[in-house]
Amino acid sequence: MHPGWFFLIAIESFTLGDKNFNLPGLGSYLGKAANQGNFGAIGWGLAVLIGVIIAIDFFIWQPLIAWVEKFKYQAVEATNVPQSKVLDFLRRSATLRVLKSRISPVGDSFDRHVARGFAPANLPTNPRQQSRLGNWINWLFVSGFAAIVLWGTWEAVLLLRLLSLSDWQKVMGGAFFTALRVICALFLSLLWTVPLGVAIGRNPRLAQILQPLVQIAASVPATALFPVLLLALVRGGGGLQIGSVALMMLGTMWYLLFNVIAGAQAIPSELFEAAQVYKLSLIQRWQTLILPGIFPYLITGIITAVGGAWNASIVSEYVQFKGEIIRTSGLGETISEATASGNFPLLLAATSVMSLLVVLTNRLVWRPLYRLAQEKYQLLV
Repeated sequence: MHPGWFFLIAIESFTLGDKNFNLPGLGSYLGKAANQGNFGAIGWGLAVLIGVIIAIDFFIWQPLIAWVEKFKYQAVEATNVPQSKVLDFLRRSATLRVLKSRISPVGDSFDRHVARGFAPANLPTNPRQQSRLGNWINWLFVSGFAAIVLWGTWEAVLLLRLLSLSDWQKVMGGAFFTALRVICALFLSLLWTVPLGVAIGRNPRLAQILQPLVQIAASVPATALFPVLLLALVRGGGGLQIGSVALMMLGTMWYLLFNVIAGAQAIPSELFEAAQVYKLSLIQRWQTLILPGIFPYLITGIITAVGGAWNASIVSEYVQFKGEIIRTSGLGETISEATASGNFPLLLAATSVMSLLVVLTNRLVWRPLYRLAQEKYQLLV
């Protein structure tokens, strides 16, 4: 749910050319308050939003986390497993047990009717006829898809022809600056998410305390906190040059943290017991056990985090604050400016370059590392 909360303001209140789009909701409320510099309204909006997030965590995520524990296989009995008062209530509820006993026969009957309803009674029984029908459907689908792709490509070429050399220079320069910010945000996020994620993942008591807090903090949209952060940076120096990296970190570090926690929890406890038996030092444990154990999960988190950082650049390099527009050079700034002005050729070019950079990075960097993680560092239980 984290990406949805992060872009809550951007999707409920935005400008496209000369048209303003506003949907009723907390996102548009917070966006309007930030644009007006009304910190009181921002505070009330954040309070309501955090209340909603806490309620969702208490009534949905904590019961699910506690429930999935029964599907984990461990040779050693786990201690301090996650608990949920809501799940305990549901398990003890006599009313729900009665409803389950009455609904189960209805569900089984429904499944049998559905299975009979989907029986291929009206389809051709001749294998040759079935093959011809399947080939015709496939040809129709492929032809329609190819026609859509060709039409979209032709329209894109017509739009890109309208761009000047200075527009392309702006797009390429912006891609370079945004790439630097993405790398900085990733590096700074790794510095603290890896040790904290391992600590949470290997300490059940600490996980029971911190994991719900981390989930709540991750769900609070960084764009709602950004006006306060930006005001502090403007007064203290740095402005959006530093603020954009900070907002990228707020949008990416949670992907890393959750994956590191999952990786640390996946390392069998027997391996840590063996490390104690062989009296490995802390550095040796990190080199021979922890880092290799979390490496596949860390690569997955990095891939997701980098994609999130590129997306976050759209709202972190072009900000409306107190009726003014604060910007810094970058590909996200180009996309936001083109969207606000209705410059569709420039918007298409900047979006295409961003997509191309993400795809190339995944192909040339993250895919080889992910293959290495699967082949060399995959734990086989």
